[in-house]
Amino acid sequence: MRPSSYKAVVHEFAAAIRSGAIPVGTRLPTHRALARERRIALATATRVYAELAALGLVVGEPGRGTFVRVRSGYDGLEPSRTLPVPRMADLSFNQPLAPGQADQLRQALRAMAMSGDVEALLRQHPPGGHRHDRAVVATYLLGRGIDTVPRNVLLTSGTQQALDIVLHTLTRPGDVLAVDALTYPGIKLLASAHDLDLAPIPVTATGPNLDALEELCRTRPVRAIYTIPTMHNPLGWVLDREQRDRLAALARSHDCLIIEDGTYAFLEPSSPPPLQALAPERTFYVAGLSKNVAPGLRFGFAVLPDRHLEPATSGLRTAAWGAPSVITALAVGWIADGTVTRLEKGRREDASARQAIARAALAGMDITAHPVSYIVWLGLKPYQRPDHVATVLAEKGILVSTADAFATGPHRPPALRLALATPPRDELGTALRCLKDTIDTIPP
Repeated sequence: MRPSSYKAVVHEFAAAIRSGAIPVGTRLPTHRALARERRIALATATRVYAELAALGLVVGEPGRGTFVRVRSGYDGLEPSRTLPVPRMADLSFNQPLAPGQADQLRQALRAMAMSGDVEALLRQHPPGGHRHDRAVVATYLLGRGIDTVPRNVLLTSGTQQALDIVLHTLTRPGDVLAVDALTYPGIKLLASAHDLDLAPIPVTATGPNLDALEELCRTRPVRAIYTIPTMHNPLGWVLDREQRDRLAALARSHDCLIIEDGTYAFLEPSSPPPLQALAPERTFYVAGLSKNVAPGLRFGFAVLPDRHLEPATSGLRTAAWGAPSVITALAVGWIADGTVTRLEKGRREDASARQAIARAALAGMDITAHPVSYIVWLGLKPYQRPDHVATVLAEKGILVSTADAFATGPHRPPALRLALATPPRDELGTALRCLKDTIDTIPP
């Protein structure tokens, strides 16, 4: 019998799993058994299972093996929004909105319509935005400890586009990107699109394992480090000044670039200085208004070092030119008149209240969360498979995200991420108590 090709084995398993020929819950052969059966190298067998896991078809459980996962659509990077029963709560995605925001939008749109030169919104603006709009954002960033000139700020259609442009600017296919072992799922999508090699950094209770990062930088040519130092998604940590200083020093000594994601940083205004302030010559700071203002307001920004500004602007011109002029006018207007600052204060109060509700409702469970955050990381029992738990919860009308979406290494911890911002606050406790009661009844 001729040895099987790597792709042929992947396609064969994928087709069998999707058709139901290999049922959900089936334990697949061990890596060694698969290698013997198909006459392939052990490393190739491992690669087969890794690709099947990336397709969302199998899940590896340390010490137990590789299993065909439940493909319910309630987990992974793109969870289904359709439930088999009336929805109780969407805890899979943070879509924070505050009372009165609809009226704020109406008033802002009326003001824009009555402005002296509304026709200017129909004209093409420079890639990355007009200088005066960048200046408003640069002034706003002073409140986050970032002191930059307007020309170093690029305006984008959300944080994800800012990340995309940054990766387009500073990386090439095959480059090594160091990331936390649990991190924002969007960076995984972008790394795949840019053909980057993700190198996971083990995590601790208070931040990435910087000893492991240092060893990684000594042994591999790390091009950049993606980090969320303030209000980490999904683990909620805020790195202290010592950790930030060491991370910046590591990047300098090994000539690595830093991509700092500040999406949730507004929730902790008293955090230590951002990495951009500690290592401005090599740090790309990205953030936006999706969590502090509204998820549908696709407005973001990137702060870049001088030497990367021209290629980033060129890349933005090629990709999508930046944020649309109407969205820019709305966002910049709200930043300038203090609306964003007021909304951020309200978000902090709301997040604190929701965390208190969550701690009370989930008492006795294994939770990790910052006290002023919209996220709870919920550890499960070792025998509880996250995809199965997510399906059981969906049958109760509760959407959650599983650890798979956030894991960058081969280990997928038995855990769920709960996003607290979307359900009405007065319904959140009921939903979380239902979640707890449901999980507690799932047997080994």
